[in-house]
Amino acid sequence: MTQIPRQEYPRPNFKREQWMNLNGEWEFEFDDNNLGEKERWFKGKSFSKRIIVPFTYETKLSGINIQEGHNYVWYKRTFSIPKDWEGKNIILNFGAVDYKAKIWVNEQYLGSHVGGYTPFSFDITNYIDHNRENTVYVKAEDEWENKEQARGKQSWIESTFACWYTRTTGIWQTVWLEPVDERCIANVKMKSVVNKGMIDIEANLNFVDEEISLQTDIYYKGEFITSTVVRCTSQKLRFSINVYSKKVSEWGLMLWHPDHPNLYDIEFKIIDNNGKVYDDVKSYFGMREIRVIDGKVLLNGEPIYQRLILDQGYWPDSNITPPDEESIIYDIKMTKEFGFNGVRKHQKAEDPLFLYWADRLGLLVWGEMASFYEFSDTAMKAYMQEWQEVIERDYNHPCIITWTPFNESWGIPNVVINKDEQDYTVAVVNMIRALDTTRPVVSNDGWEHTDTDLLTIHDYEQDAKVIEKKYSSKEDVISRSPIWKRLFAQGYTYKGQPILLTEYGGIAYATSNGWGYGKSAESEEEFIERFKALHDKIKSLDYICGYCYTQLTDVQQEINGLMTYDRKPKVDTQKIRNILKP
Repeated sequence: MTQIPRQEYPRPNFKREQWMNLNGEWEFEFDDNNLGEKERWFKGKSFSKRIIVPFTYETKLSGINIQEGHNYVWYKRTFSIPKDWEGKNIILNFGAVDYKAKIWVNEQYLGSHVGGYTPFSFDITNYIDHNRENTVYVKAEDEWENKEQARGKQSWIESTFACWYTRTTGIWQTVWLEPVDERCIANVKMKSVVNKGMIDIEANLNFVDEEISLQTDIYYKGEFITSTVVRCTSQKLRFSINVYSKKVSEWGLMLWHPDHPNLYDIEFKIIDNNGKVYDDVKSYFGMREIRVIDGKVLLNGEPIYQRLILDQGYWPDSNITPPDEESIIYDIKMTKEFGFNGVRKHQKAEDPLFLYWADRLGLLVWGEMASFYEFSDTAMKAYMQEWQEVIERDYNHPCIITWTPFNESWGIPNVVINKDEQDYTVAVVNMIRALDTTRPVVSNDGWEHTDTDLLTIHDYEQDAKVIEKKYSSKEDVISRSPIWKRLFAQGYTYKGQPILLTEYGGIAYATSNGWGYGKSAESEEEFIERFKALHDKIKSLDYICGYCYTQLTDVQQEINGLMTYDRKPKVDTQKIRNILKP
């Protein structure tokens, strides 16, 4: 067996001590004629290829490195259950499989999952044998030409083109096993209420037992703060905990902010009257509040100017799968080193480990899902479901400050005049608001907004003097769009929302062949001059409360990054930082 890649715990904000990583070498096969199910490949068939999970066959780190399209692929591997897991329920977890997954264990069909960016699990307790090796088969279906699927930046033609890149097919996040008691916690939702010094908790259990309790302990930097015990009288427990304590500060609270990312540790235990622990889950939370008032975005009651950079989360050898934890940490640290305080994660629900480190290191994140590109009932239904799963997965991350369900009318090409498309965007926005009352939602980032909490604009004008002329008057911007698209769809108008320029710049810097916006800068000096001129004009506009520069790194044929695709800075980080500093 090849050394296991991606060995870190894959869900660090809901962590159990016992687990088994199933990353590493799996058997693999293409199934271009879609015969695998008909021929019952899951009944012991061996496959001719080997792949390194969680890297997809299109990537170098997978060991296959073929970019051609294959709609149906199969995986197989064996595993043994540790002896000390006997008597436990065994959960098989998948971080993400693009796009549709079907799972078999020991020739028994478990079920399926649709959606390429969200996790899913199966209880395999009744399908395994503790005394021999067990076998898991995975069939992944990913129709590379299908534009109804939420695919984001994955090309739907044979080659990459413009700003669409190599496809991702199959398992691309960690696969793992966990032993749990039949009395365990399914998930937890945490909401900080800063003005009350409270954390509101909703814990979902897989059992009801009045003789069993949920004990919740809270710490700050190892210092015990408080504990609460709630009887498990329902599968859904709702309660609040006061975390105010003079132990942490004179004010009694330590707030989360990108400049000081303070986090509280929290531990949930299912425990009986004799002190026996049935489940033990460790997590954390940040005390922070986001509000939109009078055209400003407030973080913890203070206006925050968002200095964002577009981050697409692609790597040369692993595509959308981070090659390792260190690569994630490096990208976040470099983002901050350049002087940005946040990222817009573009067209990708990012690996949870990225969000964990953004929480830890202090980085604002705009959460975004991958777009579909053909408006249909099938696309709408699947997209709505996947968005719900994204919010359930990511709700507890304090770093996420905004949700962005649509981008530049992708998938909703006629939204400016088509009421069906408009109604759908409103439905998605309101669904997100219902699931998460704590964050603003952008209806259609860039232009043609419907019901939106922020007015966001994309403008790649390269001449700073033109930017100054187009944006000098807020009233003119609202009444006469400064870009070639309308800012609002027909029937929708500006209602005082904060205004941000959420894509700009994209300056091409030709350290390799490719494309960017405008004439390619020929030197670092030329790049810095243009970057500074654009930034300074935008920053001088007092009604604009943030921006997002395109982009952090080059991606394949797109060469408008501050770093190359292999993460070498093209320009002096300190020079950029000096330009961006408040």
